[in-house]
Amino acid sequence: MYHITETDHLDIPALEIYTELSETQLYHCREPQAGLFIAESPKVIDRALDAGYKPVSLLVDEEELHKDASRILERLGAMAGEPVPVFAAREEVLRKLTGFPLTRGCLCAMERRTLPSVGEIALNASRIAVLENVVNPTNVGAVFRSAAALGMDAVILT
Repeated sequence: MYHITETDHLDIPALEIYTELSETQLYHCREPQAGLFIAESPKVIDRALDAGYKPVSLLVDEEELHKDASRILERLGAMAGEPVPVFAAREEVLRKLTGFPLTRGCLCAMERRTLPSVGEIALNASRIAVLENVVNPTNVGAVFRSAAALGMDAVILT
């Protein structure tokens, strides 16, 4: 279920997770429980929903409500529980948030899950890539893509 609120400004307390919090602050905002993350396109939001992540709210370009974001709304409509707040705004309002148009017109705040222990990961994985003491994270994305291409069951960062 979802509830759409149209807005012409971003100074709504419920939007602070999009407007005020850095990635680190999102990670820690619900301690001791797991924090939040922002999924940044309908495709990424779809993948997160497929993986079982729970949406907290959606911020969308009102033009996208009947385009790419419509399938996300369809999925939210089929979900049980509390309605997910959906905030719709014009592109020029959202541009104030990013300084440029949202490429895919859709952001979704989602609950992080508690990370499994290394032991829990190792129980179900036969091939694990381990990145130990990473100092410069520049190429970590390439390592994750390579691990996926090589069929690794998990990647562990220390």
